[in-house]
Amino acid sequence: MGNDRLLTLLAERSFMYSEEPVFKLASGKMSSFYVNCKKTTYDPEGITLIGAAVFDAVQPYAPDGVGGLTLGADPIAVAAAGESWRRGKPFKSFVIRKQVKEHGTKSPVEGDLKKGDRVVILEDVITTGGSALTAMKGARDAGLQIVAVVALVDRQEGGRELLQAEGVPVTALFTKEEVLARWRNLAQTSA
Repeated sequence: MGNDRLLTLLAERSFMYSEEPVFKLASGKMSSFYVNCKKTTYDPEGITLIGAAVFDAVQPYAPDGVGGLTLGADPIAVAAAGESWRRGKPFKSFVIRKQVKEHGTKSPVEGDLKKGDRVVILEDVITTGGSALTAMKGARDAGLQIVAVVALVDRQEGGRELLQAEGVPVTALFTKEEVLARWRNLAQTSA
């Protein structure tokens, strides 16, 4: 039930479609659809459902922590860590900076982790895999052991395969096809 409702929220709130490719992606490519997960990841119902779904997805990897590149991974990591505490199997959340600060510890990673900790890299959307690769580099530079990548949505544009080539398993809660199908279903229902 939770994942089905989460799919509906993503389709209702986060998915945008246009006949013409009007959405510019982080890769620079133009697309006819866009998935802005923040409209779901910052929603109270969305964050609750995401915490439970991501907790379930990362459990097989027994992580010490979950996190990824700021800003997309931040609410996902915090929600999953909160759920881990509620379920009695706590792990920590962390964030990887896009640019290391020139003061303080100058660490690319913020959170209470130590070298050698097992981590799952989180993503809101995988397209080309570039953001997750940047997050993986930051985590590795901090001495963390990456055991998997988990995303909310895989746009099915080669990013998953690129990340798997790095030697880590990649899981997406939903694919572009699933979100698009739900979006179309909702559009027909409301018409």
